[in-house]
Amino acid sequence: MKYKRCGKSGLLLPQISLGLWHNFGSVDSFENAQDIALAAFDKGITHFDLANNYGPVPGSAEENFGKIIQNNFKGFLRDELVITTKAGFKMWEGPYGEWGSRKYLISSLNQSLQRMRLDYVDIFYSHRPDPNTPIEETMSALDYAVRSGKAIYAGISNYSATETEEAVAVLKQLGTPCIVHQAKYSMFERWVENDLLDVLNVKGMGCVAFSPLAQGLLTTKYLKGIPENSRAANPNGYLQTSEITDEKIQKIKALNQLAIERNQTLAQMAIAWLLKSDTITSVLVGASSVNQLNDSLGSLEKLDFTSQELNYIENILK
Repeated sequence: MKYKRCGKSGLLLPQISLGLWHNFGSVDSFENAQDIALAAFDKGITHFDLANNYGPVPGSAEENFGKIIQNNFKGFLRDELVITTKAGFKMWEGPYGEWGSRKYLISSLNQSLQRMRLDYVDIFYSHRPDPNTPIEETMSALDYAVRSGKAIYAGISNYSATETEEAVAVLKQLGTPCIVHQAKYSMFERWVENDLLDVLNVKGMGCVAFSPLAQGLLTTKYLKGIPENSRAANPNGYLQTSEITDEKIQKIKALNQLAIERNQTLAQMAIAWLLKSDTITSVLVGASSVNQLNDSLGSLEKLDFTSQELNYIENILK
């Protein structure tokens, strides 16, 4: 595993990190989740990414990860982990359970620390911008999180390029740098290329890419329809069957053929394609098993692309 500097900060992150969005909730096997986390650490993955609402049920991924920490990473081993969490999406009922108010963000961080039985997280993110709360208030909550010692670094997620510039400016004025933006980015989701990546380069921020496999579309899983155990078939999942169109399946088939020619799985090629960018600090992968995790890690064995391969990929994705 190689580690990349997160923007201009001193923080190093592994090229591949483990996201706990799926498969770590109360509806999942704790033993399997623990096996995945331990296998990830053994392979050099030091960065584990969560959010307050990950589950289902919301909060249960943090609770389970807290148990994993207590079982395996007590004492000095905590210092070998980069643990991140976020707040912004709906976590509880009532007027204070979502968005970007100082009230919600700080309350949520306190709850996250309690669930994970931690004194601090390494990065605390504003999970999404709040159109009804001044950005100064949202950023002041991140500044407080760092100054109070409840977080070491501040980050943002799902912010546009313009919103990112505003957030970074406010945090800079407060004296707390924003070191990272976590963005949805894959071969099928490329909005960050419009101007966000340029902003991150100018501001000296790292980028952590999530959903690199487009919720499983950039695998061979859907080439012959929708399997029963897939995310599209899961009522708790985020991938909708309407997204699996004939046109998209043809693109997946063409990409898969190129991956075969590169001696990679399609998933490995999709992850490698993201890591070709210097702006991408780390790619967040999910895993339902240790085998799936190992397949994702296999992408590190072949990260180079020829110009012909990149052009071919662009033609497929048009």
